[in-house]
Amino acid sequence: MVMGRPNQSHGSGGDEERLPLRGGLETERAPPPPHHAAEQLKEARRGGGRLWRASVRAGLVLCLLTVPAVLLLLRWQADSSPQWVFDFEAPEEDDDDQDIQDDVSDDISPSPQIEYDRLLGGLLIEGFDEKSCRSRYQFARYHKSPSIPSPYLIERLRKQELLQKKCGPGTKAYKEASKQLRSGQSQTTNTTDCNYLILTIHAGLGNRMLEITSALLYALLTNRILLVDRYKEIGDLFCEPFPGTSWLVPSDFPLSYGEFTQSSPESYGNMLQNKAAGGNTNRSLAGTRPNYVYLHLDGNYGFHDKLFFCEDDQQFLQGVPWLIIRTDMYFVPSLFLIPGFQDELSRLFPEKDTVFHHLARYLFHPTNNIWYSITKYYRSYMAKAEKRVGIQIRIYETKGILQRNGPFPHILNQILSCAQNEKLLPEIGMMEGAAAEAQNKGAAAETQNNQTIVVLTTSLSSWYSDQIQKKYEEHPTVDGTTVKVYQPSHEEYQRSRNRKHNMKALAEIYLLSMNDELITSGFSTFGYAAQGLAGLKPWIMFRSENHVTPDPPCGRVMSIEPCFHQAPFYDCKAKRDTDLGKVVPYVRHCEDVSWGLKIVNETKL
Repeated sequence: MVMGRPNQSHGSGGDEERLPLRGGLETERAPPPPHHAAEQLKEARRGGGRLWRASVRAGLVLCLLTVPAVLLLLRWQADSSPQWVFDFEAPEEDDDDQDIQDDVSDDISPSPQIEYDRLLGGLLIEGFDEKSCRSRYQFARYHKSPSIPSPYLIERLRKQELLQKKCGPGTKAYKEASKQLRSGQSQTTNTTDCNYLILTIHAGLGNRMLEITSALLYALLTNRILLVDRYKEIGDLFCEPFPGTSWLVPSDFPLSYGEFTQSSPESYGNMLQNKAAGGNTNRSLAGTRPNYVYLHLDGNYGFHDKLFFCEDDQQFLQGVPWLIIRTDMYFVPSLFLIPGFQDELSRLFPEKDTVFHHLARYLFHPTNNIWYSITKYYRSYMAKAEKRVGIQIRIYETKGILQRNGPFPHILNQILSCAQNEKLLPEIGMMEGAAAEAQNKGAAAETQNNQTIVVLTTSLSSWYSDQIQKKYEEHPTVDGTTVKVYQPSHEEYQRSRNRKHNMKALAEIYLLSMNDELITSGFSTFGYAAQGLAGLKPWIMFRSENHVTPDPPCGRVMSIEPCFHQAPFYDCKAKRDTDLGKVVPYVRHCEDVSWGLKIVNETKL
């Protein structure tokens, strides 16, 4: 059993990457100039044939001594996850069947003869260029969804696509709306059916996927065109989701929306605070509408910002042509608490806990370089296993004021306890060495068990997967199952502003989503994204206190939906704080964040 892990760069958290050292040397000595080498050779020959022959013999001996080490190194490289898996350079050949005409045998290679739902139950449509974005129609080959989108959701997505194409960048409607925006003149009535929602992006990849999905749902509910910040590598990560148009904000957009803050005059919360007296939130803004409003829905948002989730405020915002939103959260649960949206949401999502699953699979399609890396890794290390278990490890332990990735033995114990208690991984015996090998063969023969379980771990640290691998190498499993552990990368630090780091992170999210079972870390948006794409209810590991393994170490989540970490608790109708996790049966508190909210598929409180 071998753990697959490509060479990784390590950094301090900034944008720069340092190349890995080769052979333990940071610098290599430059070879002598050619003429200098020739002079040395002449001197050696003048020393006599004996010295020359001795030099040749020494060279031969050196070669003989070096060959075994080189062969050993090549063997190690062949067994490890090679660098080509994550080099993000897809082959240049432009073949329609490139994905099935590689060096992978037919029994594990996706085949045109195998039935699969390439349109994801109607979420997608035909007509996109498959060569420019292979993942759009190929993702369904690697994981089957447990849910089917509603016919009404499919209908609304088709209408949204028409709206995006009619009003998107480059259209006459967009140019007129931009001209009106540039003029700075407010209007009493909205004379066009092209209203816009611009999403600014600034957080890590998991948060980005959650906030973009939230923005799409809000755009569907309010009939707005969704445009996303073009300056955060979105185009390097994801293909365009809408046919015939772009979802990226044009580079000549008239507003410097990246400069807006919570205290900006354009901020909706700030506008309310300045217009309201003594906490009275009756809208004195009725009448003229500004051309645009900035919505500050970041984790540090205040009371007036949170009024965005009230019915009266939504009615006012409906008449604003341009909404610019900044968020780092999955705010979908609070949309389900707005009375004016509830009927529409029930029609869109009869299975209420499938919002992220359906919208994320509609929106997110990794670009070809990333998709090539994903599929290569899957076929090389995951495809042949009878069972695949993904373990997403995010460490929140601190040492002083600094966060550390470990090693923390209690976290390792938590991972193994969770996996074995929930029967995701087999238990191991305590024998070692030859006795362990004999016991393992005996168990396999007794149970006739030739099953292989592949464990895919993702973590900033390699220590945890190394230790899991070591335990299953040194000790036999009680049922004879073979366990193989792989980890695609170990970056050591999260670098949200680094392009290659984000590309690797996206590849790992998709690899996690291709597993049969998932264990995730509580509070992690990275894990939320993977479970949502997969449509799997993971076992979530609870955060430890005082470096002690929690008991129980993990628990099965109520739904596949992400958690809204900083949900408001203000009852807009009663005008007081209340427990919004007990208002409707399908919005509950999260398992991993007691004050957060998540969507569940329940009908009774």
